[in-house]
Amino acid sequence: MELAISILILFIAFEHFGFLYLEMFLWTKKSGRKIFGNSAENAEKTKVLAANQGLYNGFLASGLLWGFFHPAPEMGTQIILFFLSCIIIAGVYGAITVKISILYLQTLPALVAAALLLFL
Repeated sequence: MELAISILILFIAFEHFGFLYLEMFLWTKKSGRKIFGNSAENAEKTKVLAANQGLYNGFLASGLLWGFFHPAPEMGTQIILFFLSCIIIAGVYGAITVKISILYLQTLPALVAAALLLFL
């Protein structure tokens, strides 16, 4: 894997670990509510859903790292492409149903990484 692709994949993985942290641990905190534009009351009502969502983001990040460090590079690339595809689909859905900025924060980096992996 080329250095630029490697850096991008690791960035996406750590970005999703960041989403995990935000959704699982900061959802009801002032900083988390500010990031997500949430009221204290709504954050408290939805904290279990947010934690579940954060857990899924952790699985996506873990899958990318699994593929990245897989001892068989061809298999690792297939694993990475699978998890990038999941991130792209989730990002498009989130952009449509929640907030358009998800398209730029989540979908675009995964789309670029997938395209680089497929065409380089």
